[in-house]
Amino acid sequence: MQDHAPRSPGLACGVIRRAGPADAAAIRALTRAAYAKWVPVIGREPRPMTADYDAAVRDHLVDLLELGGTLAALVEMAPAADHLLIVNLAVAPAFQGQGHGRALMAHAEEVARSRGLGEARLYTHGRFAANLRLYGRLGYRVDREEEHPQFGMAVHMSKPLPKDGASRPPAA
Repeated sequence: MQDHAPRSPGLACGVIRRAGPADAAAIRALTRAAYAKWVPVIGREPRPMTADYDAAVRDHLVDLLELGGTLAALVEMAPAADHLLIVNLAVAPAFQGQGHGRALMAHAEEVARSRGLGEARLYTHGRFAANLRLYGRLGYRVDREEEHPQFGMAVHMSKPLPKDGASRPPAA
C-alpha cells in the first residue's frame, strides 16, 4: 500500500501527502472554514462541515496540499469499481482563488487514472453556483439532479478520463 499521494502536474509549488489518522482534526477545521461561506446560501451547515473525518481518513483517500508547511487544501476520494468519487474538495479561505482547487481536481483525476478508473464523479449542492461553474469549466457534465428533503438539491456530475490524460473539451 502506498503511504504517499502520487505527484500530480500543477502542484509543484506545494507538497501533497496522504492524510493519516492524526490529520483528522486539521481536515475538519479546514473543511469547516472552507464551507462556512455557504451557510448563508443554504441556511444550514453543508454536509462536509459535519462529516466524520476520523472515518473519512480511515475509509477514503484524503490527500492534503501543504504550502510552506500550512495545510492549504484537500481532496477526499472514494475509489469504486468503475470510477473515482470525489467526495470533498476544500480550500482554506486564505488560499481560495489561487488555482489550488483546480490543481487538486487534476490530481484526483490522475489518482483515478493510476488506479485504472475511466471516470471521475462528484456531487455538489445545487445552490453552490461557483462550484458548478468550476466543475463545468473542468469538463464535468451534469448527470442528474436529485432533490433531498433534508439537504436540498444535489447535482451529480461526471467526467470521462481517457487513459492518455487528454480530457474532453468543456461544453460551450
